[in-house]
Amino acid sequence: MKIKRLLIIPDPKQIEKSVALAQKYGCGFEYNDFYIPQFLDDATVCEERIRTYKQQRDLPEYTTMHGAFFDVTIFSDDPKIFAVSDERVEQSFRIALSIGVKGIVFHTNFVPNFHAEYYHRNWIERNISYWREKLEKYRDINIYIENMFDMSYELLVKLAEGLSEYPNFGICLDYAHAHAFGDEHKIADWVNTLAPYVKHIHINDNDLEHDLHLGIGEGKIDWERFKEFYETYFPAASVLVEMKNLEAAEKSIQYLQML
Repeated sequence: MKIKRLLIIPDPKQIEKSVALAQKYGCGFEYNDFYIPQFLDDATVCEERIRTYKQQRDLPEYTTMHGAFFDVTIFSDDPKIFAVSDERVEQSFRIALSIGVKGIVFHTNFVPNFHAEYYHRNWIERNISYWREKLEKYRDINIYIENMFDMSYELLVKLAEGLSEYPNFGICLDYAHAHAFGDEHKIADWVNTLAPYVKHIHINDNDLEHDLHLGIGEGKIDWERFKEFYETYFPAASVLVEMKNLEAAEKSIQYLQML
């Protein structure tokens, strides 16, 4: 299987090994450090981590990062919760600009079992309004919204439709989340519906019930089917092999190459 733009998660404690692995397979990086609240609240540690990456020679040219998502509720009716959530998002953008990443991944973060019509309508309207402002403010950074605990793609596609005019907006399809939290038998519907908006993809393996972040081929996800979906529906999308262990990442890349 040939992927146009493949990414791995660098290990800051093994940064040289991370760079070597990226060079070996022509990968970019997706930084996975800058979403933990305790980390973000320690300015010294955060700046040191930024320096670790910026001072490293031969970093991949193409990089993305995972934005803040723990308890981030930018669609909250509570102005104080919204303010804190917005500050976390803005902090993500400040870090992205400092490192020079090309895109940031944020989560949908809605409660999947809350089926009240008002809640769904509020989520769509507030998200479209909020991300429209950020897309206009940060035109040189791609904003990717990822399915998390989403049991369905319905709200995500409505968000995508509302933001489709922005070239720096895209869906991050977490293929593993769709299997674990959605319906494994409806993956084709996820792909068919979201395909026009998918610009970034996260992949790892699981048992179809839990978000295990296993290496590719170590769980129950059908990767031959993923290959068909990728080549048919979104061959230009970047793909993150989403596991922090470098050995597992390399084995996963080799597995994909054999497909």
